[in-house]
Amino acid sequence: MQEVHVAVVDDDPRVLALLERYLGRQGYRVSTAETGLDLDRLVRSDPPDVVVLDLILPGEDGLEIARNLRAKSDIGIIMLTAKGDVVDRIVGLEVGADDYLAKPFDERELLARLRSVLRRRAIGGTRRPGEDADAEPVRAQFEGWSLDLEVPTLIDPDGEDVSLTAAEHRLLCALVRRAKRVLSRDQLLDIVSGRDRHPFDRSIDVLIVALRQKLERQQKPPRIIKTVRGAGYVFAVPVTFDYAEDGSAADASAGSAS
Repeated sequence: MQEVHVAVVDDDPRVLALLERYLGRQGYRVSTAETGLDLDRLVRSDPPDVVVLDLILPGEDGLEIARNLRAKSDIGIIMLTAKGDVVDRIVGLEVGADDYLAKPFDERELLARLRSVLRRRAIGGTRRPGEDADAEPVRAQFEGWSLDLEVPTLIDPDGEDVSLTAAEHRLLCALVRRAKRVLSRDQLLDIVSGRDRHPFDRSIDVLIVALRQKLERQQKPPRIIKTVRGAGYVFAVPVTFDYAEDGSAADASAGSAS
């Protein structure tokens, strides 16, 4: 397994020392930074695989750093926040963070979140070359749209590229892979971010609204992503998948929702 490089960005030296020591003992190569400028220099000279990023920093804050980082790279981002406001978590996911963790945190929970991000991004994985490659769809087609299931690329029916955040892409992939199945908010939270569920967490609702604005073209009521009252959401139109091996396509076979 390749060595995984983790960058920890925090203005608290105690947090930096703690995570450098703990993650180092778990087999990760750890670099530390106290500001966005420090991280910029690190990314240019020795790019990390994942950044553990504090929200509150001197100068450029964590949200702006995450936004800039995501615009330039596909580095994994886990945000740390001392705030309990769900808005911070929603915005963090919207700007491209893969996950978040509230301070104070348990090091073991951070390690679990880190491993989850690495698995989702296939960094340091143990899959053998070619294993199951012919079974994995790489693209989904629906209603004239084309969605790349590996990178955040969405092409509209007119052939124009439509911008997706990392969180929007993960949610849309989760929905199209399970087309015609009703998925609850809790299920979508588990699929999209692997986080512990919070009873007042409305980030899925916010992401659904953002996707509808891009896919539905203001159509009322929505016909692609439908709300199932009291149950969750369903991707309601047929989906065809393309496979990398031979370019063949297959229809989504899940049954229709009631």
